Amino acid sequence: MKILILFAHPAFQKSTVNKVLLKDINKINGVTFHDLYEHYPEFDIDISREKQLLAEHDCIIFQHPFFWYSSPALLKEWQDLVLEHGWAFGTEGMALKGKLFFNALTVGASSQAYTLEGMQKTTVQNLLAPMKQTAKLCKMIALPPFIVYGTHAINMHEIKDYQKNYRKLLNDIVQEKFDLEKMMSYDSLNDYIVEKED
Repeated sequence: MKILILFAHPAFQKSTVNKVLLKDINKINGVTFHDLYEHYPEFDIDISREKQLLAEHDCIIFQHPFFWYSSPALLKEWQDLVLEHGWAFGTEGMALKGKLFFNALTVGASSQAYTLEGMQKTTVQNLLAPMKQTAKLCKMIALPPFIVYGTHAINMHEIKDYQKNYRKLLNDIVQEKFDLEKMMSYDSLNDYIVEKED
């Protein structure tokens, strides 16, 4: 399978966690890394180019920091412009049908904060419902997210563990060494890949 990482971070140069997660990511055969803020700093999205990239890949990942319980602005603009009726959704919109989709997130707060009993009184999965529903509307297969929690206090050893698991996940998808039904039974792909390794 071919993976397209649509990366959206308006201050990538300041992000220690994402720099580690994405180090040499293009060296994974079958993975295309596409930095939206690098290509479209003025938000002048090339819709035809983006559609072509989507058509050429089997798994679409929205990778971004979890800004205000959602994504950075450019990724929302991308969705508004690229996912057109009659192409991505609607009766005739079949361009994305059957493709895998998930979010890869960096979250400032701890995992404990994003529980029904925690500070946020909800989960990241609940807050991602609009993106999951968007994927479903586009007839994609929406997987659980891959989440890096606690980025404000994380140490390098922990970041490297996340990096290892993320790469393992990407490699397994590229090589089609995954159990789709089992993947979808987890709250996060982190849990899936860790248990798979055990």
